[in-house]
Amino acid sequence: MTESSRVPAGVPGLTTVLDGGLVPERAYMLGGSPGTGKTVFGLQFLTATDDSSLFVAFEEPAENVRENAAGLGIDADDVAILDLSPGADVFAEDRSYGVFDPDEAEGDAVTDRIRRAVEEHDPDRVFVDPMTQLRHYVRDDYQFRREVASFIRYLTDRGVTVLFSTQPASTVPDGDLEFICDGTIRLAHAEKGRTLEVTKFRGSGFQSGTHTVRIDRGGIRVFPRLVPGDHAAEFAAETVSTGVDELDDLLHGGIDRGTVTVLSGPSGVGKTTTASGLLTAAAARGERSVAYLFEESAATFTHRSEAIGMPVTRQREAGTLDVREMEPLGVSPDEFAADVREAVEEDGARTVLVDGVSGYRLSLRGDDDDLVRELHALCRYLRNVGVTVVLVDDVGSVTGDFEVTSDRISYLADTIVFLRYLELQGSLRKAIGVLKKRTSDFERTLREFRITDDGLHVGDPMTGFRGVLSGAPELVDD
Repeated sequence: MTESSRVPAGVPGLTTVLDGGLVPERAYMLGGSPGTGKTVFGLQFLTATDDSSLFVAFEEPAENVRENAAGLGIDADDVAILDLSPGADVFAEDRSYGVFDPDEAEGDAVTDRIRRAVEEHDPDRVFVDPMTQLRHYVRDDYQFRREVASFIRYLTDRGVTVLFSTQPASTVPDGDLEFICDGTIRLAHAEKGRTLEVTKFRGSGFQSGTHTVRIDRGGIRVFPRLVPGDHAAEFAAETVSTGVDELDDLLHGGIDRGTVTVLSGPSGVGKTTTASGLLTAAAARGERSVAYLFEESAATFTHRSEAIGMPVTRQREAGTLDVREMEPLGVSPDEFAADVREAVEEDGARTVLVDGVSGYRLSLRGDDDDLVRELHALCRYLRNVGVTVVLVDDVGSVTGDFEVTSDRISYLADTIVFLRYLELQGSLRKAIGVLKKRTSDFERTLREFRITDDGLHVGDPMTGFRGVLSGAPELVDD
């Protein structure tokens, strides 16, 4: 089925998960515990288009539904609402009505009210919230499944696209309804926030796995998990300058477009400043660059760069450089990947800096396995579309045993540039070197590294010493 024959679900990001949207005139189940956003999802479904729509509300009064929608910025004024929520009289009266058998019910049976509402409004979309409420009106589970199947068939035969929510419990699961519907979407609470998962979708492929969900002004938004293999772009393979001639010499020309460079070293050695130089050099060529800061503010980044002659403010004003602060505990990997994709696919970013890996780990709540997996997906995606990636990685040791990178990420790097503290004749100095470059040869010597008021400086090769990587070099005879 082509994407043009689908109907929008009304939830941003869900179209990507569903490979185009909902299949019209079918029924979909929306499962989840209380507070996961099912009713909000349903309201967005009903207001996604100008189609006529009907909300069958079993729990919330109509006025509450409209107030809640307005509070999120959802305009539900044109949505017809059939209010079947229990009134105060239910508490005082003892009545047992059959839902789908009006002949056995007194007065106005629920079934007749639903049927009349459907015939009156002739909706294109119907949301029932929750369908499991009907279980209380029938004799047994078999009767419940039979009548729900008949109800759904009645609606879809009229050309209606149906969404219904469920509230499963440990004693009364909703798995029996999955056999009746054409698709199942589940919302859930997780340690890292709300999630969405599609477990069934007849007539189409879909993206499996869990995806991050956020509810804010405007309702629910889905951040699909990044699938690198779904993205590719042609780009010219070329070597670009780092902005420092001596560093280019170390790298035999610079770094290659569409590759991942890791800048590793202990805290304060100059990794972020070196990364700033790479970004401002790219921006100076007229290429849009984006810095994602997980460990410092944009103001600090800008001030420190400007202090050594890097024109960050001017480049930001010109639109060639973007600096974005990221709150690690407030953004999930899926949200971060969505931001990066927007910067690349909509804003045209050609160089992306992630500063740093330690801060990004916090968004994963310290799960190192997730860190490697998420960084792998992000870097592979950026490689596939020809974006140059710079990762700033903080290693724990200041001196002593040489540590290449943290958290097993060295395999992600096409190029590894390391910075190192060393103590030389009672003075604290710095060294820079290249440990790895997949795309070409590189200089295998260490050079002294300095940051001064006029920028980054890479000195001559340190050929007269041994033990530099240990942090305590010794002068050797010729």
